[in-house]
Amino acid sequence: MAEVRGKERRLVWDLPVRLFHWLLVLSLIASYVTAEIGFDTMELHMYIGYWTIGLLIFRVLWGFVGPKHARFSSFLKGPTGIWRYAKALGAGTMIETAGHNPLGGLSVILLLGLVAFQAFTGLFASDDIIWTGPYNAAVSSDWATTLTHWHHVNFNFILAAVALHLLAIAFYFLVKKQNLVGAMVHGKKYVPENEAITKSEITRAIIVIIVAAALVYWLLAAAPVAPDVSFE
Repeated sequence: MAEVRGKERRLVWDLPVRLFHWLLVLSLIASYVTAEIGFDTMELHMYIGYWTIGLLIFRVLWGFVGPKHARFSSFLKGPTGIWRYAKALGAGTMIETAGHNPLGGLSVILLLGLVAFQAFTGLFASDDIIWTGPYNAAVSSDWATTLTHWHHVNFNFILAAVALHLLAIAFYFLVKKQNLVGAMVHGKKYVPENEAITKSEITRAIIVIIVAAALVYWLLAAAPVAPDVSFE
């Protein structure tokens, strides 16, 4: 296998993290398209919202029990670590990291937070015609209107975060000669042996998926009124 600076291409991103990444991309695209089409696809839009909640729950849990580079503790750094990395990057050098770098870790949390807020507000939203989120009846009409407003506005923030993410990918590809997209497809990067992972922990991931699905089911079942769409 070819080497770069004495390193071989080894597995860094586990399969569950890679699947989560691309499924979230598809979910955001589908959510945008179904929202833009409007009334005829609103039922599907709600299903996609429930699916996205499940993805988010999975990623949060996987951030604590997944392989080392999937864990939040591996890429969430304090202000000193973030500043040191940004300073080195600005100086034309770079502190190499096997998984997410400190700035990339911030972008992960930002995007997860924005998508979580989008899903949360969607639970209370209404189109003022037929469709309402399963928890719409739990709040006053004024609060429902406010949360619906933020459900629409927040997607613009998501689009801005995605645009920033794409610019970062382009920068690392063109300037730093790192193919981040390819790494998120096959999971491999040029890293020392001690930074690689040996397996994707599929059995553990299946358990986490079951837990995430159960929590989504409970969330909808606990709604004050039956959702407009069901699992049937």
